[in-house]
Amino acid sequence: MTFLARLRPIWPLVTLFGSGVLLAGAHAFQRFGGLAPCPLCLDQRNWHWAVVAVSIALFVVLRIAPQFSRWAAATVGLVLLGAAGMAFYHVAVEQGWVIAQCDARINLDDLAFDTTGEVNVPKCDQIAWSMFGISMAGWNGIISLSLALASFVVALAPERKP
Repeated sequence: MTFLARLRPIWPLVTLFGSGVLLAGAHAFQRFGGLAPCPLCLDQRNWHWAVVAVSIALFVVLRIAPQFSRWAAATVGLVLLGAAGMAFYHVAVEQGWVIAQCDARINLDDLAFDTTGEVNVPKCDQIAWSMFGISMAGWNGIISLSLALASFVVALAPERKP
């Protein structure tokens, strides 16, 4: 049995961990770094919450019916592909390649601000943080796309016959 075939039954746990780490990082940047999320950032988080939910559900399904492991890896890959698409859309907005209405869908209770001062909702087309010239949305897109492609590889990997 190949490594990927052995990894297939627990693949939902890998994607659960991956999206969980991305969500934890986003919340840490918000809580400890003081970087308030824009509406597109919140949309990206929603995709990762979907990955978490789908991964948990598929892990439970695989405990009952392990023959669906290829289907499970492909399914979570599709959700991760949606997460990557949302992230790359945000990058396109940040770079000015796409003009987006960035409405204020933010719960003001989630933001740390002075109640006596002016409330500033973060704009989607402004990069709040970057590393090596890649914004947080860009890193989200790269990691999400990598996990999606890995999911498809795990789903399509052949079984090695003894």
